Amino acid sequence: MPQRRSHVAPSAAQTELAAALARLKEESDAPKDFSPEALAEAERVSLSEPDLDLRDIPFATLDPAGSRDLDQAFQLERDGSGYTVRYAIADVPSFVAPGGAVDAEARRRGQTLYAADGTIPLHPRVLSEDRASLLPDVDRPALVWTFSLDEAGVVGAFRLERALIRSRAQLDYVSAQASLDRGDDGPASLLPEIGALRIEQERLRGGASLNLPDEEVVRAPDGAYAIERRRPLPVEDWNAQLSLMTGMAAASLMLDARVGVLRTMPQPDERSFDEFRHQTAALGRPWTTGRYGDYLRGLDRADPLTLPILEAAASLFRGAGYVTFDGAVPDDVAQAAIGAPYAHTTAPLRRLVDRWSLVICLAISRGAEAPSWARDSLAELPALMQESGQRASKLDAATINCVEAALLTPLVGATIEATVIAVHGTKGRVQIAEPAVTATAPLPADATPGSTVRLTVVRADIARGEVEFAL
Repeated sequence: MPQRRSHVAPSAAQTELAAALARLKEESDAPKDFSPEALAEAERVSLSEPDLDLRDIPFATLDPAGSRDLDQAFQLERDGSGYTVRYAIADVPSFVAPGGAVDAEARRRGQTLYAADGTIPLHPRVLSEDRASLLPDVDRPALVWTFSLDEAGVVGAFRLERALIRSRAQLDYVSAQASLDRGDDGPASLLPEIGALRIEQERLRGGASLNLPDEEVVRAPDGAYAIERRRPLPVEDWNAQLSLMTGMAAASLMLDARVGVLRTMPQPDERSFDEFRHQTAALGRPWTTGRYGDYLRGLDRADPLTLPILEAAASLFRGAGYVTFDGAVPDDVAQAAIGAPYAHTTAPLRRLVDRWSLVICLAISRGAEAPSWARDSLAELPALMQESGQRASKLDAATINCVEAALLTPLVGATIEATVIAVHGTKGRVQIAEPAVTATAPLPADATPGSTVRLTVVRADIARGEVEFAL
């Protein structure tokens, strides 16, 4: 990950922070070690022959630098006035025997957890970072989606097949963006073009993207931890559109067959919309007309008030969950932010539910019945994913809190300025510019989103991840 240019130097605070972060990971209720049976099963699994040999297709992956758990690979080409998009997904179902030891461990975990000092993986690393991962220059089984797009980026037809592939390049976001900015020819050359068309299709559907800056815990070469807030690069947004397109295709297959699992999110209610309108007016950037997705897309990233607006918009993106069905389609199947039915299906190395989506979609594509093991266990998935999601959110929040406390430790007793993001009574969320910290603090009676307040750092408890401020 990119490193912050300024950070807290190695110190007693950093030593205490390292211990606190290690303790968070250890105290998480996620299973830490795989059973001997799961490790042995992961080593000895043998694969069946795939339906197709697509090793002549020059696939490439695009992920954060240094990633080893590579779920997706793509290949883009022109096709007349339109495009052909091939999107290969790691064939995790081929490596995980239903009812086996690896399957049992995955159901206990739900998803890969990302801690400051490493991951707690969903599958044994011999699978997630080696045998099942779409690493470059090695043969790998994959589930390959092939899409035909017209000149406007509309999907005309698609299919799903099991194949053997060989990725040619492992790209990372930063270098890929730099290459595209230079106009270099390469495997991602068509990504800006196709990505922009798909973003326009999202707009036409009434979809909306929040695009809040990521809060990432990074570690400098000298060992110091810090928090980096960064906005996704354009190449990340374009790449995400390939995943969204695949998730919508998977949802359509499962809905037509009346069996599967969808990722849903309700449309915000009028009360939420009214509150958001009041907040944007208070910030001097009122949303008065059009759809909220268009308003969010039109925000100026360089505007200092964009961050508090996006923080306020988070209230519109609540209530996401999973719904399963077998025989009767639920009444409400939409994912409101996407503007269409949608299924998680592109990250099976890191997320449990995707394995179900993939095997059901593959069976449908072959004109066969969905596997009985998948149908019989569908109803268990929402609870398993909710539990793992809560575990991940708890670990993420605690990690950020500990790092923020460490960053503010040298400033205990000092007075600093902060920008108000949101007001909740006598307290609110504030953003400190340097060090980059988002915190809850007391506010004066006349504070409004976007205003500046002066705060004294009273206390910073690294072990507890607590910071106390005074006006």
